[in-house]
Amino acid sequence: MQSATIHFDKFNQLQDDACHQRIRAARARLGKEVVLLCHHYQRADVYQYADLTGDSLKLSRLASQTDSRYIVFCGVHFMAEVADIMSKPEQIAILPDLAAGCSMADMANLAKVERCWRELGEVLDVDQQVTPVTYINSAADLKAFCGARGGIVCTSSNAGTIAAWAFARREKILFFPDQHLGRWTGFQMGIALDEMMVWDPDLEMGGLTAEQIRRARLLLWKGHCSVHQMFQPAHILRFRNQHPDGLVIAHPECSFEVCRQSDFVGSTEHIVRTVKEARPNTRWLVGTELNLVNRLAEEVRQEGKIVQFMAPTVCMCSTMQRIDPQHLAWTLENLADGQVVNQITVPEHERALAKLALERMLAVS
Repeated sequence: MQSATIHFDKFNQLQDDACHQRIRAARARLGKEVVLLCHHYQRADVYQYADLTGDSLKLSRLASQTDSRYIVFCGVHFMAEVADIMSKPEQIAILPDLAAGCSMADMANLAKVERCWRELGEVLDVDQQVTPVTYINSAADLKAFCGARGGIVCTSSNAGTIAAWAFARREKILFFPDQHLGRWTGFQMGIALDEMMVWDPDLEMGGLTAEQIRRARLLLWKGHCSVHQMFQPAHILRFRNQHPDGLVIAHPECSFEVCRQSDFVGSTEHIVRTVKEARPNTRWLVGTELNLVNRLAEEVRQEGKIVQFMAPTVCMCSTMQRIDPQHLAWTLENLADGQVVNQITVPEHERALAKLALERMLAVS
């Protein structure tokens, strides 16, 4: 057994073909000791090795059910944190590249959310009137914040169900970090747009008046996904002019205007399922991450379906792209030699509260 960690420098310049050979060899050595979880947005040359795939909700469930000693998460940091929180104490969650983060998750941090909570308390009985709901695309300490205050986690798959749960308990929701998912969820529930206020964490009192705070049913954190904000109503208009019989489907992280003009709106799992279950020879414009769209287009091509990416420019999750064959080969070879690299460990004082918020979500969903 190797006594020292293999440094990544030995893999950094390695050609992809060599990486794939080494990935396959390391996996064969590890056997069932390791399970690879891949998000739908993962690049194809890594996705091909996945044991389990899905969106955030599905992968949250799967992380709690696997028995493998090592959970290698080919995704981004908050996903690996969820795997660590939901897995058994003896299991180890690993992120092949620690730089694989999420710009949306970074738009809300604990200090700013706690300040928001304090400022809301100057206008409201915040603990009695407001339920904090964090999108799963957030750090573990924000999930813990929600767990400690009767709050909950949501995904794009279950946001409506979670919002209904929250409103059944308190009259208002503080939703972070993605304003677009929150707005679309509220709109689908019949909440008026002027009852959904954007909280800007860089402004005093979120940039809102006391009256606006009292009136709001949904307080939306000023955050967004850098990929989904690239899709524009003009892209849909051009598609409809060219293909009047075409269908448009978008992720709810897209802007409100894009969602309004789409035929279908839903999570990555919903997008995949809807297109796959559609009748043959249909044409689709899809507003979500490029790797998923390209993979879906190939999977349905034989049915005569045409799947087109919504934006004219390349829009992919650049941080998830960091999980490449080089990092995966490095990770697996170290594990095969008995060395754990890039372990993701949520501190115990956060873990219990974050797990509470996640378990509330899974129970409601």
